[in-house]
Amino acid sequence: MLDFKELEAFVWAVRLGSFRKAASHLHLTQPSVSERISRLESTVGQRLLERSARPIQPTMRGREFFLHAERMLHQRDEAMQLFDSEETFSAPLRVGTIETIAHSWLPDFMRRLTDKYPDLIIELTVDYSPALNDRLDKNELDILLAMNGYLAEDRIDSLPLSPYEMGMFIAPVHAELLLDNSRQWMRTLPFISFGKKARPYEELIQYLAREKLKQPQIHSVSTLMTIARMTMEGLGIGALPVTTVLDQWQSGELYRIALPRPLPDMHYDVIWRTANHPRFCRGVARLAQACAEGYEKRRQDEMESTDFEGRWVRPQYPTTHP
Repeated sequence: MLDFKELEAFVWAVRLGSFRKAASHLHLTQPSVSERISRLESTVGQRLLERSARPIQPTMRGREFFLHAERMLHQRDEAMQLFDSEETFSAPLRVGTIETIAHSWLPDFMRRLTDKYPDLIIELTVDYSPALNDRLDKNELDILLAMNGYLAEDRIDSLPLSPYEMGMFIAPVHAELLLDNSRQWMRTLPFISFGKKARPYEELIQYLAREKLKQPQIHSVSTLMTIARMTMEGLGIGALPVTTVLDQWQSGELYRIALPRPLPDMHYDVIWRTANHPRFCRGVARLAQACAEGYEKRRQDEMESTDFEGRWVRPQYPTTHP
């Protein structure tokens, strides 16, 4: 087994042509340098230095080995520099994200991340939050953009992201149907939501229960864009993040239902294991926060500047509702 201390003694003896000078450079005694080089020669099984020459010269095999020894020491120094700069990373970064983020500000985030770290390679996984958290727990992912609350707080660190306002949408063809059944509109069509293991599905059931709708008919769908597509095709009432279907709402492909009380916002975080390169992960998390905030502001500005007249469905509600 090669020892870096032995390699250093050999390299500096060749560079300086003297055990004494090598010892002075390495802050060692001359016998220590001689002993280290002797152990190295014993390990490789060949003489590496001509000790009788002045200055000391490597043997033919020693000259060949010197090139490799220099390269190994240089690679060691490069590897150790990783720990001098705790805010950089060059290995593949395994990022997990939910689909809502993937279809909103994720491209901007990846663009800015790779601009900041040009050598970074991103391995992206898109899945629902429980599955992503499970993979983070198994160290199969490094950073999540997902819902929090699935792992013990002492094992992870996190930063909050801008929440997504949720809304209910329908195809324009159903606008009159809902208005004709204004007081019973929740029973006119099935709902379309995320998969049963996703938190928005549970929150939709709780919301409908508070509206006195028990055992609602809900189609559970694994992908956001499929929910939007099914809603536009008139297959039900889609529970969707407003900003991600803003273009369809603006164009009139979707109408939004005025609800008696708002659906719960969808809250996400940047999540990473506390044992995983904390300063770098926190820097990535702050960049994700900035991208999420920028996206939210741009979409809110678009909504405020758009006239949605005629693209709302306003059922009647009992006066007890706010």
